[in-house]
Amino acid sequence: MTYPIRPVDESEWPAYAAVLAEGFNWTPHPKQEERWKAQTEFDRTLAAFDGETLVGSTAAYSLTMTVPGGRLPVAGVTAVAVLPSHRRRGVLSSLMRRQLADVRERGECVAALYASEVPIYGRFGYGRAAGLMSFTISRHGGAFVRGAPADPSLRLRVVKPAEERDAYESVFAAVAGSRPGLYDRTPAFWDEVLADEEFDQGGMGVLRSLLAEDDGGVRGYALFRVKGGWDENGVPDGEVRLQELFAADPAAYALLWRGVLDRDLVTRVVARARPVDDPLFSLIADTRQLRAAWSDELWVRLVEVDRALESRAYAAPVDLVLEVADEVCPWNAGRWRLRADTAGAECKQVDEEPDVTLDVAALGSAYLGDGALGTLHAAGMVGERTPGAVRALATALAWQPKPWAGLVF
Repeated sequence: MTYPIRPVDESEWPAYAAVLAEGFNWTPHPKQEERWKAQTEFDRTLAAFDGETLVGSTAAYSLTMTVPGGRLPVAGVTAVAVLPSHRRRGVLSSLMRRQLADVRERGECVAALYASEVPIYGRFGYGRAAGLMSFTISRHGGAFVRGAPADPSLRLRVVKPAEERDAYESVFAAVAGSRPGLYDRTPAFWDEVLADEEFDQGGMGVLRSLLAEDDGGVRGYALFRVKGGWDENGVPDGEVRLQELFAADPAAYALLWRGVLDRDLVTRVVARARPVDDPLFSLIADTRQLRAAWSDELWVRLVEVDRALESRAYAAPVDLVLEVADEVCPWNAGRWRLRADTAGAECKQVDEEPDVTLDVAALGSAYLGDGALGTLHAAGMVGERTPGAVRALATALAWQPKPWAGLVF
């Protein structure tokens, strides 16, 4: 059975939202739903219908995302859900295939998403392209190494988040181009970052903030919540829950972390979504105090292999023929010669024998510079016809710092 697919308009929001609430087992507060609706680009929604009933959905945001060496229009895929009554009927496959065709038609050569369930999106050519670290730091273990950066001109200021939005936006805009995966935030996204209704707090208290600044202006900020507490002996047992921390330079970054780690009446700081190469790992004197756990973050899909590979920078020269398999976007399937160096790149379809064979998802996993190709080769998921070719490709694609988007979309 086929299910017609089309965008929804604003009048169909209740049915669209109901599918997502059902698919994600979520009962949003009306104000949460209002914010979610404000973020939605209705012309980029897609819904599948069974008669008059909306049974599946997906959508995309028009993002400008940092990639190695530059910035690129990227389709930020979101709101993927199918009613439980219509699972395993091809609804999801139809929606994802239609969406990728639409993304290509709009001229975007890369799509990215956060995966609610990991096994789903590899089927559609998405590769795990970025990771994140969540860690807990005990307050007594937060001492810094000798020589940690410091600037006497810097000072911390306690502020109310609702009053400093311009400062946050300015700092974020200054740093957004420094790390692959970071993307420009619309006003609706900033509304979500700074939301502070009781249902946003999750029992952790109001949103709090520190600014790092000098006489020239703000150089960084931290947003966090604090849950006060005492153990049975009357000893303080509070927790800081870091929401985000960005700084334009190492000294401001270190000072903000000191402000978070040194808070009185707190025994631990919890940061749930930080980059895998967070500089804090180099600042903490006793790294064993960083009890860390890894998880996947961004997943990336090359919608047009040649344009995507030509739209990023490379860390080293490379000249290889890649044989790419792509069952979902057949225009990508075939052999592509990638010639690139630190000055630019060219990717053209050829008939030559391949040096490397791989699925489009493997290319997606390496696109932002995470360095996953060597691991995929060791696991037998990337083939090598010319000795050393995988290492050469992985070296060229690798990037510092590691990719991280920092905010779920």
